[in-house]
Amino acid sequence: MTAPLSRRPTRDTHHRVIAGVCAGLARQFGLSRTGLRAAFVISCVLPGPQFIAYLVLWVFMPADDQV
Repeated sequence: MTAPLSRRPTRDTHHRVIAGVCAGLARQFGLSRTGLRAAFVISCVLPGPQFIAYLVLWVFMPADDQV
């Protein structure tokens, strides 16, 4: 058996709200865009680097029109 090809995640520029990070991650992992966005917003009230991680992903994830 062969392993599935790993595809580099990209920001979804067609379904984006801010930068397309949540939409791109949802597409990559087969999740709901709205559900992932809601989970991110809810997680922002918890202590941790969620907002910084979002900014880092925004900078380093290529947009899907650049790939």
